[in-house]
Amino acid sequence: MIRIVLFLSVLMAATLFAGKWDEMNYGPYLTHSLEVRGAGIVNKGIAIRLDAGEGGVSKGNAFMLYDTDLLNCAVGWGGGFIDWRGIAMDGRHNAHASIRGDQTFANPVGPGWRSPAGKWEDTVRVRGLDKKPYGPLPRTWAHYKGLYVHGNKVVLSYTVGARGVFEMPSLHGENVFIRNLQIAPGTSEIVMQVAQGTDAKPLNGSRNIVQVGGTQADQPVIAAAVLGETGLWDLEDGKNLRLRIPAATKAHRLRVLIWSGSAADIKGFAKAVATVQSEDDAPNLLKLTQGGKAQWTDTVETQIQAGLDLGPYATDTFQLPDNNPWKSWMRLGGFDFFKDNRRAAVCTWQGDVWIVEGLDLPKGKLTWRRIATGMFQPLGLKIVNETIYVCCRDQITRLHDANDDGEIDFYENFNNDHQVTEHFHEFAMDLQTDAEGNFYFAKAARHAKDGLVPHHGSIIKVSKDGSKSWRIANGFRAPNGVTVNGDGTFFASDQEGHWIPKNRINLIKQDGFYGYMGSYVPGRDPEDYDPPVVWVHNSVDRSPAEQLWVTSDKWGPLKGTLINLSYGTGRLFTVPYEEVDGVPQGGVSRIPLGETPTGVMRGRFHPVDGQLYACGLFGWAGNKSRPGGFYRFRYTGKPLHVPVKYAASKKGVSLTFSEPLDKATATDAGSYAAEMCNYRRTRGYGSRDYKVSNPDQQGRDQLEVSMATLSADGKTITLQIPDLQKCMTLRIRYNLKGAKGESVRSEINCTINVLK
Repeated sequence: MIRIVLFLSVLMAATLFAGKWDEMNYGPYLTHSLEVRGAGIVNKGIAIRLDAGEGGVSKGNAFMLYDTDLLNCAVGWGGGFIDWRGIAMDGRHNAHASIRGDQTFANPVGPGWRSPAGKWEDTVRVRGLDKKPYGPLPRTWAHYKGLYVHGNKVVLSYTVGARGVFEMPSLHGENVFIRNLQIAPGTSEIVMQVAQGTDAKPLNGSRNIVQVGGTQADQPVIAAAVLGETGLWDLEDGKNLRLRIPAATKAHRLRVLIWSGSAADIKGFAKAVATVQSEDDAPNLLKLTQGGKAQWTDTVETQIQAGLDLGPYATDTFQLPDNNPWKSWMRLGGFDFFKDNRRAAVCTWQGDVWIVEGLDLPKGKLTWRRIATGMFQPLGLKIVNETIYVCCRDQITRLHDANDDGEIDFYENFNNDHQVTEHFHEFAMDLQTDAEGNFYFAKAARHAKDGLVPHHGSIIKVSKDGSKSWRIANGFRAPNGVTVNGDGTFFASDQEGHWIPKNRINLIKQDGFYGYMGSYVPGRDPEDYDPPVVWVHNSVDRSPAEQLWVTSDKWGPLKGTLINLSYGTGRLFTVPYEEVDGVPQGGVSRIPLGETPTGVMRGRFHPVDGQLYACGLFGWAGNKSRPGGFYRFRYTGKPLHVPVKYAASKKGVSLTFSEPLDKATATDAGSYAAEMCNYRRTRGYGSRDYKVSNPDQQGRDQLEVSMATLSADGKTITLQIPDLQKCMTLRIRYNLKGAKGESVRSEINCTINVLK
């Protein structure tokens, strides 16, 4: 049944929003995993549009694809872009996008430059359990620094050994692809992969033009030329065409032109080379890194829709700029506030960053401006010292506005240690920092497949300067967010699936393992795992997202309480918990406020008004299917009455509420109903409920509440439950009154890992 619902959710997304993914103007480039015919899958690909025109990369006719892990120019092609397959595009699972059209040249998935030791073999990257290499090359070999956008031009920045390289792809005519390079001086020669093909040889004795392939008139060939101040063809490898760039005491510019066609037409390429050479218009790439004219100067105005103050919290809705000039698909993956507290930066799953202004107002106008685009499925954002960091699937990107025109010119690779495969489920979730400035994000595992690399199903820490990263813990299937505590521990949710019988909220410690055997777990005993704070039945919350601490004293009586945001239902929950002998256990109880039409994933408390702001999206299975949403949950002053503390022992269960309760109803054992169950953790997807008293029988054990007592301050009830046992879910329903007679009717779903 769960799989049917999942399929229908994906089908609904693809049907309701058909075309949004390819209608959008992504700007001059798009970052994605793309398959290249005959070459393989480029896991971290940047597809750059080369021809002029409106509509961004998706509407182009000629492109080049770069692999930022390997600093390899993977392919040049024309006549179509990509087939738009994949979870963030047409909603398909177990699918990835491929390029369309006609390939002019392609290189194998491998290093784009020879190593300082003179090697081409890809033997030094992280080796997955499938024996294939993943992640970036060592920084001493080659390192991607980022890209600059100047109008429709894109300049890549990277290093090869100790030498810096700027590179910009361009097009001459309809089918001559050009790699424009500016190489820093250096004491060592560097060698570049240009094209794959056999029998490379000079064209009619030319020093700068070579051809690869057949000699008969009707046979296909690839031809290449080098123009500029340096560069010598390396024809020694019988299967690859490469270019040697000698050591130099000054920077050099050069251009590599690549063409394909029949051998009979190769003279046309020679003429094109002569034309390019005579024009002598090699671009000054350094100048193009200094910021160009802003492209997205239009702003979009929307309104704040104030919620009704009917309960303890009102939900204000920030209308999104869905109707915008670039047809950007506004599915929000993260946000953070600037220091002026009036503005926030917001990222979308489709690769944008927008600035929204006016959030500090109770109602009125919001002003939105797009400042960046083209990134790889960002699902987390953090502002540090007024600089925006975005957690994407391929890297953490630091954004820079070089000329102060309000638009991003440099997309810096802050850290790209991410180990990425093409699998649709490998989301990089959230972005948080600790007191020392280190960054954290959660990396999902592959759905229904074994993990291949150490990052699969892990919490990742990145140093303050971005130079290195560590795996904190693993055993996660789909951790939708990470909470950084002040004591070196973390919280993260996980979702029901294989080996995860129900949703989990986890208290994470260094080197812990949290149960998902589909993460990176070579040699792991399936039964040796850390239990969660609470197992969350899918009838309560089908998909928990981020947890966060209530840090505001303006958000009612919950300061110091842990709360959970729900992607699946658009609800909020308190998460009261305890630790017994180092083992956590706790519960979830719904906060009384209306559900949002979009699931909420990322939340932050506003530094001034103290209210909770949260955003989210619909992209995979969930109850709430509005594509994106941004909300403010505002305290109204009305009574709340939710559990904020939890403790369990053989004597019973204690629940501390946010406000005092009526003694008569609170001490009446008939005001409560309790039941417990366990789940089966197997390779199968999810689990039914099984009785604790009879593990082979489906269902739940009904429990008697024999006595209820109330503390002197009227906030803590203690329930005696004689037959209580350790269990994965203890459900306690209650029908009480507050101290002023108001109705308090709800439930808490708990887990008991330790019973002393």
